[in-house]
Amino acid sequence: MNNKIRVVVSGAGGRMGKEVVKLVLQDEELELAAAVDRSSGDIDAGRLVGLEDSGVIVTSDLEAALAGSNGDVLVDFTTPQSAYTNTALAIKYGVRPVIGTTGFTPEQMVELDKQCQEQGIGGLIAPNFSIGAILLMKFAAQASKYFPHLEIIEYHGDQKLDAPSGTAVKTAEMISEVREELRQGNPKEEETIEGARGGYYNGFRIHSVRLPGVFAQEEVIFGGFGQSLKIRHDSYERAGYMPGVKMGIEKVMGYTGLIYGFEHFIE
Repeated sequence: MNNKIRVVVSGAGGRMGKEVVKLVLQDEELELAAAVDRSSGDIDAGRLVGLEDSGVIVTSDLEAALAGSNGDVLVDFTTPQSAYTNTALAIKYGVRPVIGTTGFTPEQMVELDKQCQEQGIGGLIAPNFSIGAILLMKFAAQASKYFPHLEIIEYHGDQKLDAPSGTAVKTAEMISEVREELRQGNPKEEETIEGARGGYYNGFRIHSVRLPGVFAQEEVIFGGFGQSLKIRHDSYERAGYMPGVKMGIEKVMGYTGLIYGFEHFIE
């Protein structure tokens, strides 16, 4: 009897998608049900990621893959423009979505949760699957109770499209759940160059750095009387996200409804 979780990978030819395909092909508890990518052409998914042929040919049609693969979970690392449609399609076919793409509106997440509930399946949208990044968020939220003056700096490569990053936004949201809005700085402060103080969120600032050669880092800086506290996380390669992706795949099999944020799985 095959008890493996059958995984459909959307965006299989992308940088994160390739790592997910490798994870699934090399993990004894997972099975690649389908691989979808619009630009890779008809190539074996194993060969696409530098492994032996898997017998799964990459397709460009996500709906056909969902309808015909008997998949359990869809893992999607594509673009904000396609993520909502892909998630809704997965739910339509009873395939549990595990989404690493950001850009969903609160209204879209409410609608997707409703669809998951109606289908009796679980779903996960997570801005970050790094366990270290999730711990940073939790530690930062805890610290903000005692150090309410703070700023967030996030660093990514110069080709990243969204700013601030989904991880920084999620960090800010978690801090704001336990910290009352406090407008920091001098009330007469004036920017002589627009944007110099960063983006405003609930009283504090978020700064986005975009440079070639940078992968993904985030730092939360807290200031108090006579002291400061810095909490920082650095990611060096995409493989570091895969333990979290594996956990998400497993967890989503055991509940009903849509969960926003991987931090719900980290105690």
